[in-house]
Amino acid sequence: MDVVAGCEPVPASSDASFRRYFRLRQGDNSFIVMDAPPDKEDSRPYVRVAGFLESMQLNAPRVIEADLDKGFLLLSDLGTREYLQVLEDDPASALRLYDDALRALQVLQADGTAFQGLLPAYDDARFRFEMSLFRDWLCGTHLGIEFDAATESSWRRCCDLLAANALDQPQVFVHRDYHSRNLMVCDENNPGILDFQDAMEGPLTYDLVSLLKDCYVKWPAEQVGEWALQFYRGLDESVRQRVAEEGFLRAFDLMGVQRHLKAAGIFARLNHRDGKPGFLDDVPRTLSYIVELGPHYPEIEFLVTLIEGRVLPAMDASV
Repeated sequence: MDVVAGCEPVPASSDASFRRYFRLRQGDNSFIVMDAPPDKEDSRPYVRVAGFLESMQLNAPRVIEADLDKGFLLLSDLGTREYLQVLEDDPASALRLYDDALRALQVLQADGTAFQGLLPAYDDARFRFEMSLFRDWLCGTHLGIEFDAATESSWRRCCDLLAANALDQPQVFVHRDYHSRNLMVCDENNPGILDFQDAMEGPLTYDLVSLLKDCYVKWPAEQVGEWALQFYRGLDESVRQRVAEEGFLRAFDLMGVQRHLKAAGIFARLNHRDGKPGFLDDVPRTLSYIVELGPHYPEIEFLVTLIEGRVLPAMDASV
């Protein structure tokens, strides 16, 4: 990577994976080096999806050079202003930043039709595996909560409901982690989009609920609803003809339940398997989205009761 030969790397960021990022400066130019150990991370999907996003004219890091055998990528630098940090420092910026993020998501889905068939399918088995992370890692490994036969039966019925909800939606290009820690505030073509290597062809509402019911920052339910409807009304008419507004909002809410079960389980796994305990602080916020849906969705009463009656009290006791 001759373009940055002799530059001194400075740690730029880290994430929930084994990847590490370093910033290199050469005069007025700044670059990011991704270090992704090949025995832990396959960088080929990153390179492939980066090309898709560039073709859509979305603002994502460009791959300048790649040494896939050693796990190094040289990337363009989108700066240091993470959505989450800016939103925490200046909540008044939320309307502008979310308008931009919703616009970019609509581009991803509309223009992504040319590429989504090249992505892995977000299928039934994966949705069920993701939900199992909640049962196995958060309830089981972290909290010692065991499921008896009746609890397991109720759990499986909820998983059936949530998997069906995901698979019944129109299938689109899905980023799979579209939220405030993976979006950068940029002066032009905002937002910058990171951490897209796990993209799949999947449900219409998945990225939307990831953005609006964020595990790291929470907005009033009324505002979330307004943003969700703003996104829906900006969809192509052919999509809106297939999915009525009421059905869209239901799919959005239940998609969130699936994602938040997955995320809570991943946070527990990061603690026990990977030695990253900090994400446990995000579990109560993540599960609160499910609890708040209880009065509106009797079909998830089992989950709400489990979370309110056993999981959250056990989380408090484990602190």
